[in-house]
Amino acid sequence: MASRTLAAAPAAPRRDSRLGILCLVAGVAVFSVQDLILKLLSGDYPLHQAMVVRSLTALPILLVLVARDGGLRTLVTPGWPRMLGRGLVMFAAYTSYYLALAALPMATTVALYFSAPLFITVLSVLVLGEHVGPRRWAAVVAGFAGVVLMLRPGGSLFDWAALLPVVSGAAYAASMIAARRMGQAETAAALACWGNIVFLALALVMTALFGTGRFAGAETHASLGFLLRGWVWPAPFDLGLMMATGIVAALGLWLLTQAYRVAEANVVAPFEYTGLVWSVLYGWVFWRDWPDPVGWTGIAIIVGAGLYVLYREGVARSRAA
Repeated sequence: MASRTLAAAPAAPRRDSRLGILCLVAGVAVFSVQDLILKLLSGDYPLHQAMVVRSLTALPILLVLVARDGGLRTLVTPGWPRMLGRGLVMFAAYTSYYLALAALPMATTVALYFSAPLFITVLSVLVLGEHVGPRRWAAVVAGFAGVVLMLRPGGSLFDWAALLPVVSGAAYAASMIAARRMGQAETAAALACWGNIVFLALALVMTALFGTGRFAGAETHASLGFLLRGWVWPAPFDLGLMMATGIVAALGLWLLTQAYRVAEANVVAPFEYTGLVWSVLYGWVFWRDWPDPVGWTGIAIIVGAGLYVLYREGVARSRAA
């Protein structure tokens, strides 16, 4: 999954667009490795097992980041309940996304997830009361048309798992709107650490429910199998892969946070779409997945609409400045 807490990064003097773009591209590339690992593991292990190992591995790294970014006291500010709530929303976003990865080609999952900027635009109006002009509304409508095209409802190729990355995009958008409301009160590292704590706690709950494998007989779909499968004692290499996702998540977070600290958001945000390059590449190399013409058309529409929304938001900010 691409960006994780980027919109929540605290403000800092922005001075180097090239460095920001470099950090953003590197962060997206790092997070794409996490997607690849989880998809590789999804056929043999349950999601909650990978999430527990990932969260335990990431926790000490994130605590170090918290200590460097304002100190551990930033975890217990008066806004901690809001950070906890945002962590719950992020958990829904991540879980939906990872379950989709188990069943869908990586490029399809990532492209549908990139409906998030469209949802952010809608929610910014409904929740924050922001003004959106007719051009951005047209781009939003076009983007959702691209989503529908990729979903192929009613067709023989429709897979209900394709709804999961759209749900993920909507949940991620809600978390970003929540981050905007928090303003500059919380640090990005604290938000990420709370998200990781929520991840660990809920992954343990899922383990208690599904870890014994008592629901494994209901595995009728790749996504359900990834959710309901019982814990499996991992081979050393696979355990290393699970732990690597925690390191990847922490490193990716740092890179993305740095990107939004040293450069304007409207400058670096379009480069998040480089995640599609990695998803197409990994899909082809590891699974020989390649989008068909309809898929490429949907991807082009979604990406084009998202980039145009970001561009118009940048124009609106410039006029308001």
